[in-house]
Amino acid sequence: MSPDKNKLLELLPIIYRLRDADSGALEGLLAVIAEQVGVLQENLEQLYDDLFIETCADWVIPYIGDLIGYRQLHHVRPQQVSSRAEVANTIAYRRRKGTASMLEQLARDVTGWDARVVEFFQILKTTQYLNHLRMANLASPDLRQWQPLENLGTAFDSLAHTVDIRRISLNRGRHNIPNIGIFLWRLSAQSLRRGQAARVDDRRYLFNPLGSNLPLFTRPEAEDEITHLAEPLNVPLPISRRRLNEYLRAYYGLNQSLCIAGWDDISKIKVCNLADADSSGTVWAHSPPAGHLAIDPELGRIAFAEDQDSPPVVTFHFGFSGNLGGGEYSRAATISAAVEPVAPVPALHPTIQAAISSLSGAGGVEIQDSSTYPENPVIHVGYEQAMEIRAAEGCRPFLKLTGPCTISGYKDATLSLNGLVIGGDTLQIEGDFHVIRLIHCTLVPGLARKTSGTPQHPDKPSLIVTSPLTRLEIQHSIVGGLRIAAGAQAYIVNSIIDATATTNIAYAGIDSTAADPVPGAALTLKNSTVIGTLHTTRMELVSNSIILAEAAAGTQPVIAEKIQEGRVRFSYLPLESKAPRRYHCQPARVEDVSRVKPVFTSLQYGDPGYGQLSTRCAAEIRQGADDEAEMGVWHDLYQPQREINLRLRLAEYLRCSLEAGIFYAS
Repeated sequence: MSPDKNKLLELLPIIYRLRDADSGALEGLLAVIAEQVGVLQENLEQLYDDLFIETCADWVIPYIGDLIGYRQLHHVRPQQVSSRAEVANTIAYRRRKGTASMLEQLARDVTGWDARVVEFFQILKTTQYLNHLRMANLASPDLRQWQPLENLGTAFDSLAHTVDIRRISLNRGRHNIPNIGIFLWRLSAQSLRRGQAARVDDRRYLFNPLGSNLPLFTRPEAEDEITHLAEPLNVPLPISRRRLNEYLRAYYGLNQSLCIAGWDDISKIKVCNLADADSSGTVWAHSPPAGHLAIDPELGRIAFAEDQDSPPVVTFHFGFSGNLGGGEYSRAATISAAVEPVAPVPALHPTIQAAISSLSGAGGVEIQDSSTYPENPVIHVGYEQAMEIRAAEGCRPFLKLTGPCTISGYKDATLSLNGLVIGGDTLQIEGDFHVIRLIHCTLVPGLARKTSGTPQHPDKPSLIVTSPLTRLEIQHSIVGGLRIAAGAQAYIVNSIIDATATTNIAYAGIDSTAADPVPGAALTLKNSTVIGTLHTTRMELVSNSIILAEAAAGTQPVIAEKIQEGRVRFSYLPLESKAPRRYHCQPARVEDVSRVKPVFTSLQYGDPGYGQLSTRCAAEIRQGADDEAEMGVWHDLYQPQREINLRLRLAEYLRCSLEAGIFYAS
C-alpha cells in the first residue's frame, strides 16, 4: 500500500470523491491514514535493516553480538567508539587469532584510535642460523639509510635491538621473545580545506591562518584489508621534512595531506628547512629557486621565489585530540534551523558586516568557507530577538578582528556564535542580553599568536560581559581569559579557559587585575580545564574539571566568595583554594600536593597535544572523574575506558605465552 493520500483517494469509487469535493473530510481522513501507513512502512524497512550488523540501529548491536558470543565492554559513548565494527569483525578475529594484523584491527575497533602492532621478537639481535639468514637483522644500523634512523624508537622501528627482560605489560620493557607492542595514536588529523595562509611578507607565508608555526600531519589512508599492517601513511603522523621530500607524491595533492591551490606540478615544489636564520626571525634559512616554492612541513611554512599578489589558498591537516573549538568536523546537531532569515557569506554578502547589516537585528549569518575575514563587525541584536553567526557545516572561518569588537543588544535578546575562530582583539558584550552562547568556537587565548606560537597579549581577556542579567553558555570551545560581571551566570561545559599562564586571571569580574581581582559571575563548570586563577561569587557546580592555578604568596589561586553554597566534586584545584566543601577532589591531602597534580603534553595553544593529559600524570587525575574517566576537557573521550577495554580483549585473543604492552604514540 502506498502512503500517498492521492493514490488512496483514487482507489475509491468516483461517487465518494465527488461528494467529498466540498467538505474535504474524507481526504483529511485518508491523509491521516496515509501518514500512519508511512510510519508502518518505515518501521518495516528498519526491521529489515536490523537484521544486519552494518545497517542495524545502535540498540540492536548487543543482541546481534550475543548471537556469536560477543561480550560487552566498559561503556564508551557511541560518537567516540562504536562496538559495531568489533561485532562485525568478531568471526574474522577468531579465525586469525593471535596474528599481528588481527590484533591491530582489534585495537582499532575497540579503542577508535589508529593503531600499529609490532612483534618485538622480529627485531631482536640474534645469532644468525646459516640455513635461515635474516639479512635485515643487523647488529649495527646502516648510517647511510635515513628511514630506519628516523623511525628509531617509534612504532615503525626496524632496527635490531638487544633483549629487554622487563615486563612489557607494565610498559617497562619492549624487546623480548614473547612481547607484542600495540602503539596507539590519541591525536587525530584535523583538516582545514581551502583556508587562507597567513602573510609574513610578499614571499613568505604560514599554513596556519593565525600566523604561527604549526606542524603538518598525515591524513590517514583507510586500510581496506584486515590482513594489512599499518604504515606511516595509515596513521596521523607529523610529516618530517625528509619524509615529505622522499614521498612528496604520496602526501601532496588535492585530496591528500596538504595542497596549495594553483601549484599542481610537484616538480616545482621543494621541501627544505625554513627555520629562522637568526634570532630576529626576519630571515628564513633557505629560499627556493626561480619558478618554485618551498615547503617546511615541520614548521608549516611556505616560501615563494617571486612576490605574490595575495596569500595562497591552502589545504592541510594538523594534529589535535578531538573535536573542540572551531573546526571542520561535523556539528550539524548544534545548528539551529529556527533562526530565519539566513544571510550567506560570501555567496550573497562579501563580508560578515554586510550580512549582519542586512538582517536588521535578527536572523542568521552563515559563513560558507574557511577563509580569513579581517574586519571588525558591529553587531546589534533587537529586543527579544535572536541572532546566530555560524560557520557552515564542514567550514572553519577565521574572524581576524582589527580592533575591539563590541556586541550590543536589548533586553531578552539572544546571540549564538557557532563554529568560529576569533582572534586579534577582545569581544565585549554590552546590553542586557538574555543568553550569549559560544558553541564549538575558539577565542584565541592571548588574542593573537606570534610566529613562535607564544601569545601576543597574554594579560588581555578574550571576552568581557558587562551586564549582570546575562547568562553566558560556553560549550565545546577554547577561550582566553573571561571577565563576567557579578550577578550574571556562566555555564561552561567541555571547554578550555586559557589565561596563557597559571598565574594570569582566567575568570573574574569586570576591571580585575592580578593585584586586585574582582569576583565574577556565578559559575557552573563541567568537564573543563581552566589554566589561570579563578575568582567567582559562588561555584554553583564544579564537576570533573581541572583548575590549574598559581597565586602569589599570601593569596589564593581559586576563590569563591560564598563557600556555603554550591558543590565541588571529582575535580582538581589547588589545596589552598577557597571553595565549597570538596567531594572526591584532588589533592586530598597535603602530602599528595607534589605528586597528584595535572601534567599536560602541552599548555600552549596551537600545539598538537594542547590540553591533553600526559601519560605521566597521576592516576588520581587520569581516572579521577565520577565515571573513572579523566578529569578535564577531554573527559568525554573516555581514554582510560578505551585502554581497559583493549586489555580485556587482548586477554581473549593473544596466543599462549605472548604478552602485550600498550604504548601511546601521541
